[in-house]
Amino acid sequence: MNNLEDEIHDQLSRRNFLGRSSAGLGAMALASLLNPAKALASSEENRAPGKPHFSPKVKRVIYLFQSGAPSQLDLFDYKPKLETMWGQDLPESVRKGQRLTGMTAGQSRFPLAASKFRFAKHGQSQMWISELLPYTSRITDDLCFIRSMHTEAINHDPAVTFFQTGSQQAGRPSFGSWASYGLGSDNQNLPAFVVLLSKGRDGDQPLYAKLWSNGFLPSVHQGVVFRSGPDPVYYLNNPPGIDKTSRRRMLDYLGKLHQEQFKQVLDPEINNRMAQYEMAYRMQTSVPETLDISKEPDYIFDLYGPDSRKPGTFAANCILARKLIEKDVKFVQLYHQGWDQHGNLPNDIKIQTKSVDQASAALIMDLKQRGLLDDTLVIWGGEFGRTNYSQGKLSKENYGRDHHPRCFTVWMAGAGVRKGMVYGETDEFGYNVVKDPVHVHDFQATILHLMGIDHEKLVFKHQGRRYRLTDVHGKVVKPLLA
Repeated sequence: MNNLEDEIHDQLSRRNFLGRSSAGLGAMALASLLNPAKALASSEENRAPGKPHFSPKVKRVIYLFQSGAPSQLDLFDYKPKLETMWGQDLPESVRKGQRLTGMTAGQSRFPLAASKFRFAKHGQSQMWISELLPYTSRITDDLCFIRSMHTEAINHDPAVTFFQTGSQQAGRPSFGSWASYGLGSDNQNLPAFVVLLSKGRDGDQPLYAKLWSNGFLPSVHQGVVFRSGPDPVYYLNNPPGIDKTSRRRMLDYLGKLHQEQFKQVLDPEINNRMAQYEMAYRMQTSVPETLDISKEPDYIFDLYGPDSRKPGTFAANCILARKLIEKDVKFVQLYHQGWDQHGNLPNDIKIQTKSVDQASAALIMDLKQRGLLDDTLVIWGGEFGRTNYSQGKLSKENYGRDHHPRCFTVWMAGAGVRKGMVYGETDEFGYNVVKDPVHVHDFQATILHLMGIDHEKLVFKHQGRRYRLTDVHGKVVKPLLA
């Protein structure tokens, strides 16, 4: 240990020499040269707010992201016109020359495909819901639907990245990271931003760590992935031969070395790194307790469905999401894969809805019975919608749908949003928004507003430019607010 200490002190001495050299570089300037992006984080302008701009209606968010893009036409947006025009070509006057993906651009025809699933009105709100979602249909009066979502992104990776970071290009901070940066943490033993992963079927679009990355924000705000199994967080457990006392002693010594380094370099990422080490140490106790659902009563497993007893499923992760927000985790992002259905949609969408319908509705009911829905917001939706015409061959029993960014549906439930409401409207073909459009940036601005954040004021300066989640766009959609 003495050799290590001597080596680090030797390195710090060299940095100290450089900082006081005739070149006139102080320690802060040297840190800027070594790592200009992170040195910016120490400026007054980039100091984390740590509290809302105004009184929030939402303290916590559970985002049930349906990766791959659910077909709004088979789930939420009922269009009888497609039934009367089944198999006919989509009129050019409706398509208006919209660019297509490479998967359908070569098609000579665009035959309209009505959903083969029945729709019915449900609840006092009389919302149209597909027979594929029998459990969701029971909670329609608690839901706020946006049927007029739209985006510029036409392919999965940029579209998911856009929803999660406000940009189609990688490198920006994720939604949960912005929330962590802006509001801080309410539980010092768990991260403010937690990510859960599940999938309904194999062979779907991959997910990447950039979707929960802190980007250029301090690394302490990065999303932490919790996995099923004996090792829920990578590298959290002590390696063989290291007990809790030894780890505590190592962290104390490492903390002293980091403080010495920080005095010389003044790079705030040094303290962020140490904070993460300390968080990991505390999580060794808090994570196993939080992720243990074995003590949940049988009626909870019955509520969420049979899959809830299987670790790593969407249903089990919904229970974990509830347990995490009970521990005051600020932002829980649950990604569920399997919605990319270009062919054989009627069969594949049955698999997907079966994996999410009961658990999604159960989460709302569970939060409600515990009083947690009063200050928790639940979001359900994907990155774009699906076309009203069939990709490839169309038959009465089978069809596929391509990507459709012009209009799609998401729903929200809980704190701050109106109940039993449908906002926005699409045309009779389900192809274009005709009333109250909501852009991705508007959606992000509205969620931040509910959390007590002015999206125009949550700013971080990076490489000479001031960034925010909504970039230079976005407006709060006030009719959605309760």
